[in-house]
Amino acid sequence: MSGILLITQFVFAALIAVVVLLQKSSSIGLGAYSGSNESLFGAKGPAGFLAKATFVLGFVFVINTIALGYFYSQESARSVIDKVDTKALVPSSAPAAPLDN
Repeated sequence: MSGILLITQFVFAALIAVVVLLQKSSSIGLGAYSGSNESLFGAKGPAGFLAKATFVLGFVFVINTIALGYFYSQESARSVIDKVDTKALVPSSAPAAPLDN
């Protein structure tokens, strides 16, 4: 299960990068928080499709990250020693063959 989640994590990361790069750059640096119309908190708000897609992909990415962490923690709770068959490690009680001189 964690293998599938890891692959989807890479896919979500690539999709988020593409969606963010497709968005229009306002090129105003730190002035984006001054309340202009192109900022996130401006008069228009996040009304565009790409802004909504970024939010949804980011949310799914975070949920996938939490699930991936949960499954990895469950796998790390098991030890490699738990998978070893201990009955095969115990020597048999049969007498040893006599040595020829």
